[in-house]
Amino acid sequence: MNSALRFGVFLPAAQFAGMTSTEVLDATVATAVAAEQAGFDEVWVAEHHFQSYGLCPSAMTMAAHLLGVTERVAVGTAVTVMTTQHPVAVAEQALLLDQLSHGRFRLGVGRGGPWIDLQVFGAPAGAFEAGMAESLDLLLDALAGPTVTGHGPRYPFPTVPVVPRPQNGCAPQVLLAATSAATVDLAAARGLPLLLGMHADDTEKARAIARHGTARCDHIGVGVAYVADTDAEAESTLRAALPGWLGPGLASYRRADGHPHRTRDPHEYTEHLIRIHPVGSPARCRERLTATLRATGLERMAFLVEGTGDPARTLDNVRRFGAEVLAPLRGTGSALLMPR
Repeated sequence: MNSALRFGVFLPAAQFAGMTSTEVLDATVATAVAAEQAGFDEVWVAEHHFQSYGLCPSAMTMAAHLLGVTERVAVGTAVTVMTTQHPVAVAEQALLLDQLSHGRFRLGVGRGGPWIDLQVFGAPAGAFEAGMAESLDLLLDALAGPTVTGHGPRYPFPTVPVVPRPQNGCAPQVLLAATSAATVDLAAARGLPLLLGMHADDTEKARAIARHGTARCDHIGVGVAYVADTDAEAESTLRAALPGWLGPGLASYRRADGHPHRTRDPHEYTEHLIRIHPVGSPARCRERLTATLRATGLERMAFLVEGTGDPARTLDNVRRFGAEVLAPLRGTGSALLMPR
């Protein structure tokens, strides 16, 4: 397989029924360590507020801890929400983690959603709809340094120095999560790779990459991965477990404007995820992953591996996926990705 290919785990710190916060967060850390041991290249951590969908309110803080308990893997945020945080503060934290980790930190950012977070953290009206470009540009200016100036309208301030400076003069990589054409266009205009969510199938991911216009731009596709002895076992396991997380988790989103939030049916969403991602026997997982790489041109993937809600089974899934899916694919040569 192409030596440029990189595979990671995506860790939302999902809270399944009966799990305490301590159990969820301890399992997240253990999964990251297991992923490094299993040969994964990257670990990506999510950020959510006020809900059971994910118990990590600071992807940056979790990334810092995971960088401290790992040695080789890159660790990134997927994503740090920009509409509720000052972009220069985000840049300072990213530069600090870049230094402390000797270049292993990656920064995925996004606009988030129209959620109650905006109200709680005092984001001004319109920040979600129209403020992302200003935040993103200020973040990139601060990372580039050595100074940054806020030209407003949300962030007007005089020129200040930015410290620390990047590891070896190269700022951490920035990726932009995109679920709309407008955000894809924003990423393309700034020359940033895309983070494409697990809800999107191969066609949707390929369409976003084509719109971006740079096929080899280090984009990342997120998916679900679960390997078992048989296809039927893998499917039935996720069917039994995933809706118990997706249902309450998706329902716990609250809009800042108070309007009702329509959620996806958790059982239909589970079927969708099983259908489009590497879920099944090792052979099927290899086949589906290969098909996704061919169809999209992606060279990086990150997988949600917590789908059973059982920390012990998650660790087993990580080990098996690394040994029985990724390792065989890595040894087959770049011809695997050539269109048939």
